[in-house]
Amino acid sequence: MLKYIFNRMLYVFPIAIGVTVVCFSLVYIGPGDPLSSILPEDAPQEVIDRIMKEYGLDKPLPQQYIIWLGKAALGDFGTSIVTQRPVLAELGPALVNSLILAAGGAILGFTIGTVFGGLAGYFHGRPADRFFTAFAITGVSVPHYWLAIVMVIIFSVELGWLPSLGMSASGSTEFNFTIESLRFMVLPTIALAVIPAGIVTRTVRGAVAELFNMEFIEALRAKGLSEWKIIRHVAKNAAPQALAVMGLQLGYLLGGSILIETVFAWPGTGLLLNNAIFSRDIPMLQGTILALAIIFVSLNLLVDIAQASLDPRIQR
Repeated sequence: MLKYIFNRMLYVFPIAIGVTVVCFSLVYIGPGDPLSSILPEDAPQEVIDRIMKEYGLDKPLPQQYIIWLGKAALGDFGTSIVTQRPVLAELGPALVNSLILAAGGAILGFTIGTVFGGLAGYFHGRPADRFFTAFAITGVSVPHYWLAIVMVIIFSVELGWLPSLGMSASGSTEFNFTIESLRFMVLPTIALAVIPAGIVTRTVRGAVAELFNMEFIEALRAKGLSEWKIIRHVAKNAAPQALAVMGLQLGYLLGGSILIETVFAWPGTGLLLNNAIFSRDIPMLQGTILALAIIFVSLNLLVDIAQASLDPRIQR
């Protein structure tokens, strides 16, 4: 097991380097000038040159990348062009808020997906299977940003049951585990959990249905094992496949929540990325994308290790 973990960790380093190259390069591919957000159109050339030198934008791209990578490795993601604050100072609280929202979406989505998928697989070919499969297809097909807007209209505007914007009535960007904060979290959590719930339902349903059709299940029943013990065997064998999908979906919840956070004005990395894209705030874009990418790679590593611990065949 230790050898497997060591080998998997060796793969992380080239992937991380590739991630830094992509993060650094992508923001320069798009149109626009990063200085246009802070400089007027008639700014003197000497002012433009001075600011470009201050941010290191006057150097060749390979040199900019080496300097940026060295600073990022030490935890220095630069200074935001728009707010003039350190990127890490704004990224830290936003990342915490996104993790809180992603955790809520993961708990809700994975729980629903596991239960519905398990029931659909157990009752394969029956009406319950068709019902849960229809739910999974609907969850995967419905755009989560559209669902978010619909829920805001119904539950916030029409019924007035739940708040729709921010994470507190006072406008604070710091989440407090109180009833008030949890009320602000309900709608974005549901909107964020719909797609993962549908994907996990389909994955678990397929794995469970396939296992129940295998010969060893009939052998277990012939030996007189109770149905509950058989279900435990099936759950253990289906866990690695479901866990792999959950790991990918957790990365999606962290990095793909930009539209949900924008709709609900949730002060997380999604909203931070959205603002940085429109303002061409390159240091903020680079820092946020890199942080999310590193978290995604780390999650995949943890999922691989967890899969190997559940299924020793993966180690071979």
